[in-house]
Amino acid sequence: MAEALATTFADITAGARLDGVVPNVTVTVVALQVHGPDSATLTYRTADGRLGERLISVADLAALAPAPTSRWGFDADGGLFRLASEARRMRFAHLADPFAAVDVSSIEPYPHQIDAVYNRLLPQRPVRFVLADDPGAGKTIMSGLLIRELMLRGDVERCLIVAPGSLVEQWQDELADRFELRFEVLSRATVEASYTGNPFAEKNLLIARLDQLARAEDLQERLRAVEWDLVIVDEAHKMAAHSYGVELRRTKRFVLGEMLRDRTRHLLLLTATPHNGKNEDFLAFLSLLHADRFAGRLRGRPVPDVSDVMRRRVKENLRTFEGRRLFPQRHAHSVKFELSEPETGLYEAVTNYVRTGMAKAADMADSGAADRRRGIIIGFALAGLQRRLASSPAAIYHSLRRRCERLDAQAAELRRLAAAGEPVPVVDLPKGVRLSDLEDLHSHDYDDYDDAELKELEDVCID
Repeated sequence: MAEALATTFADITAGARLDGVVPNVTVTVVALQVHGPDSATLTYRTADGRLGERLISVADLAALAPAPTSRWGFDADGGLFRLASEARRMRFAHLADPFAAVDVSSIEPYPHQIDAVYNRLLPQRPVRFVLADDPGAGKTIMSGLLIRELMLRGDVERCLIVAPGSLVEQWQDELADRFELRFEVLSRATVEASYTGNPFAEKNLLIARLDQLARAEDLQERLRAVEWDLVIVDEAHKMAAHSYGVELRRTKRFVLGEMLRDRTRHLLLLTATPHNGKNEDFLAFLSLLHADRFAGRLRGRPVPDVSDVMRRRVKENLRTFEGRRLFPQRHAHSVKFELSEPETGLYEAVTNYVRTGMAKAADMADSGAADRRRGIIIGFALAGLQRRLASSPAAIYHSLRRRCERLDAQAAELRRLAAAGEPVPVVDLPKGVRLSDLEDLHSHDYDDYDDAELKELEDVCID
């Protein structure tokens, strides 16, 4: 500890640099006005040129000490200095090691994964890209590498991952095991336990379910209030918009994608099926990356070049560093077979039943609010019959048998209610399911339900 400067006021001279006058600040003495043997007014100047005064007593002199004549001292904690220098070295590790994220992760990446992250994604500023490699190419690995690399470069602190409900735990586990990235899965309990009521503002690393965000307006309001450094969307083709003539119908997921696009600097869309065969729909999907560049309609023109914002690798082209194939060669061909007479009759009968029912459902959906609700629900129920027909004759048989039994039971119940003069009860959708969730059969995510939940939903819709 430095020795006291003086024992009397006469020892303090103008121009002296003192510590202890102002906490944690070195000052320069301008003047000292002595009022008597026990007190004086010290006028001083701080390093930024501001003047100040302090009334001091003889007892205060013991706390005043001369400031060091040199700016540098060597009495600091060496361990803290080493920690700070190591942190700075790690921050700029990518300048010396272009694959720094690989070295700090528990993975052995393949060439196509290195190429995607370091040759296609990182050179972009900001990152706006569709990674459309075949399933099994390791898009989760590439995403984790990108997150880790951008964090090492100080470019990402807040990251949101949006994935189908069945995949969120897988994302959480892989990012933790392979990259030591501790993401939290968003749930209603997370929202309720949030100190501010907005977990998006409090959590820097978060995974959310796609349909949970698309359906819940209260979560969307919270999401609009924050910004992200990086957003990654898995199975991004589910964020679809469908073109019908001159009209583009935006699904709730597509609207969510537009909002995320505007609330983040970097955006990575992951999908193995970016194109559904309709160029207008594909152009709308690309507008989630760049609203201005891919705005409007094609009107017969070809799709613009997207090679700078999208990469697609099929399994046959994926190889190891030694040149070996990662996946065996695929040889796809169609097998034709003849339906038996009973199978043909079943197929034609169910198809005609579904087609007729769909037409009636469409007419209902275009009319009043009550009929519209009934039409949408009937359309969903008939789509379930189509899937079961494609599954197996046994599946459609049991579905039609159960439907016949339920209709007989409901007809008997309706006759009883009519005879008793009682009102017909309204059948509600299962908890958590909204009418809007069933409106677009092309984009509805059946993977968000297990077999029992899907069967319950279809049975309720049939009722």
